[in-house]
Amino acid sequence: MTVEIDGSAGGGQILRSALSLAAITGEAVTVEDVRGDRPNPGLKHQHLACVEAAADVCDADVDGAELGSDTVAFDPGDPTGGEVSVDVETAGAATLVFETVLPLGVVVDDPIELSVTGGTDVAWSPTVDYYRHVRLPLAAHAGWEATVDVPRRGFYPEGGGEATLHVAPSDRERVAFDDRGAFRGARVEAVASSDLADADVADRLVAAAVDDLETANVDVNASTARTVTAPSTGASVLVVLDYETTTAGFSALGEPGTPAEVVGERAAADAIAFREQARTSPDAGGPPRPPVVDAYAADQLVLALALADGRVRPATVTDHVRTNCAVAREFGYDVHVEDGVLVGD
Repeated sequence: MTVEIDGSAGGGQILRSALSLAAITGEAVTVEDVRGDRPNPGLKHQHLACVEAAADVCDADVDGAELGSDTVAFDPGDPTGGEVSVDVETAGAATLVFETVLPLGVVVDDPIELSVTGGTDVAWSPTVDYYRHVRLPLAAHAGWEATVDVPRRGFYPEGGGEATLHVAPSDRERVAFDDRGAFRGARVEAVASSDLADADVADRLVAAAVDDLETANVDVNASTARTVTAPSTGASVLVVLDYETTTAGFSALGEPGTPAEVVGERAAADAIAFREQARTSPDAGGPPRPPVVDAYAADQLVLALALADGRVRPATVTDHVRTNCAVAREFGYDVHVEDGVLVGD
């Protein structure tokens, strides 16, 4: 039996989740009309790299693994550990390739080492710092064990960054993100390419973010500014909010013509808004309940909910979250939105 997925209702996340769940369940899947609602539909370099990485890990038979293809048929074999290497060939996000393989730790007996060449800090994707300091700590709460090494950064347009995901055989643990607990403090981390060193871009990113956070009475426990070698000019900043039971992250990318101070302020503003956000309790008459994970993390936790059940209270329920839940249901997992909370049963 083959699971059939309509890929027209969203972007690459539908394909990535379908590949992951096919490898985990052993069920063949066909994703049709891949990225059909996008201006440039079909497989792009990053999506092709996701297919190649998943196929290597589980020795899958694949049809449609070529640029521009609008249909991918993926028939998995047995997932195994080992070393896998893919080159996105553009500034496509390495972290999104990681997302395809990370969940497979629950079905392999040996570690996976996935090395990706591509973009590490690019638009429309988690930066590699967000991945290391937010995504993976949240995954650890679900029993998934992984780390990331970053030998070289890759910014738009050339990419050329190098990053390696190490996934250990992992357990499936109930996902419990319903209360964020006491606030422990903020961390700020910025990185800029070496050609921006004379302009002190990394330091300015950090200083602007820290200044706004402290003005809003948000304690900052640590800050780091680094200059790195990269094929293209670029910079990024990340604000991490640490709570007793969770972590939230807010990043911003440098843009030509935009002062570093403005970029740092953007990341800080998003973090401050999350700190101050309170949502109506689903319980009649109950007090407002603040979000526990940021909106991007909610999307990334859908598969963990599918595999082990639980609850996630996000800052907002995005269209990506809803389409990701729909993909999980196609594989027989009950993941749904209930009064603004993600629920896995």
